[in-house]
Amino acid sequence: MKDIDVLIEALPYIKKFHGEKILIKYGGHAMVDDEAKSSTARDTVLLKYVGMKPLIVHGGGPEISRSMEKLGKESKFIKGLRVTDEETMEIIEMVLVGKISTEIVSELIKHDGQAISLSGKDSSLIFAHKTEAKKIDEELVDLGLVGEVDCVNTELLDMFISNDYIPVISPVGIAKDGTSLNLNADTAAGEVASAVGAEKLIILTDVPGVLRDPSDQTSLIQKIKISEVPELIESGIISGGMIPKIETCVQAIENGVESCHIIDGRKKHSLLLEIFTDEGIGTMIYK
Repeated sequence: MKDIDVLIEALPYIKKFHGEKILIKYGGHAMVDDEAKSSTARDTVLLKYVGMKPLIVHGGGPEISRSMEKLGKESKFIKGLRVTDEETMEIIEMVLVGKISTEIVSELIKHDGQAISLSGKDSSLIFAHKTEAKKIDEELVDLGLVGEVDCVNTELLDMFISNDYIPVISPVGIAKDGTSLNLNADTAAGEVASAVGAEKLIILTDVPGVLRDPSDQTSLIQKIKISEVPELIESGIISGGMIPKIETCVQAIENGVESCHIIDGRKKHSLLLEIFTDEGIGTMIYK
């Protein structure tokens, strides 16, 4: 009976989100562990078969750093942002577009999902401009070929979605002069989610969500209103690498995305548990 109860619990969510776009940002464990990769891909295909329209934006920071090391190039970061010269940009494209994106597509196809690998450069999918040099700790810092999103070519994505494809997008932008730009994957995911009118933005990470006490895995905050975010940042509950993720979520919601979810990609079927159960599994950010 337990399995039947799970299906009954899922039914209202299947009805509610039928035909809706769900943007999933692949990151962390869900991209590096073979079993997690396969499980996440299978769950994404399941969303497709129950009538939702999943899209994927993926990261790849650790893989980029490993490839740079193999090629004898040192990774340089300032405040968590990768300094990107032309050679680094070539490696980023090679890893994101040539390796990670095609691997995700292969996993989706293995589970009978139709998928297409896209770079932000394809058909000017993600137009961006170079981030201006800015002062960090009294020093003027130029991150190089790092970009900020200007607009997203939703016509291209709608064409693939309407033909039952799952778009898998690498966070590489294109500038007006054709230059490739390195984009933050979380930010790119938020921008794409907003542009296509996604119902949800789901960010897969290696933490359970927002924890009231980082040393206590059971102190998960299950729901956060965007109006509560400034206070949570000020009090230090939202800190470090979680701040840009939450800021991405807030901006996406302000741009029309109904809810954002930060969930633990290390947990089996976390995607399904977050969408289809009353309890959920991670932190939901909403208006």
